[in-house]
Amino acid sequence: MAKAEARHILVPTEDACIKLKEEIEGGVDFAEVAAKNSQCPSGKSGGALGSFSPGQMVKEFDDVVFSGEVGKVLGPVKTQFGFHLIEITSRTA
Repeated sequence: MAKAEARHILVPTEDACIKLKEEIEGGVDFAEVAAKNSQCPSGKSGGALGSFSPGQMVKEFDDVVFSGEVGKVLGPVKTQFGFHLIEITSRTA
């Protein structure tokens, strides 16, 4: 079964998500941005979510993680929780 590891940043608005993505693309460390801004408890660990399989996360999140480019910051991705920036750190088929 497919597995992925990812980290994410969760914020309440799309605008906030876009601003944080620009910071990361400008060279600020993803984990640092997650620790300062993410509303998810995973922010304390740099946004790391560990390893998971399809179906363990909400559909919108899963769709990105299991089809997006590994190593690239993806988003904003809207879910019932808010807006996410997602970085897929690894994925196996």
